[in-house]
Amino acid sequence: MTISRREFLLRARLDDGTLEAWITEEWLIPGGTRTEPAFTDADIARAALIRDLRHDLAVNDAGIGVILSLVDQMHGLRRTLADLMREMREREGERGG
Repeated sequence: MTISRREFLLRARLDDGTLEAWITEEWLIPGGTRTEPAFTDADIARAALIRDLRHDLAVNDAGIGVILSLVDQMHGLRRTLADLMREMREREGERGG
């Protein structure tokens, strides 16, 4: 499910300038178009992570970029592992059937 920019700003507790800066840094990459971006619950969670890193943990911008890159890599690896596990199960099913 996607939400509008306005709804995202409210739910993520961000101002427009901060959102624009985070999109420019590619910390957030909304779907949709530039004029009408579409956000998801995952984007809200990512915004909360960025806010926590910046305000609660005092991580600088370079550090936030590194952390987000590592988080993205971790999620990519988890997807790859899930795909491999599914493929292995399918192959086992073909052998057994």
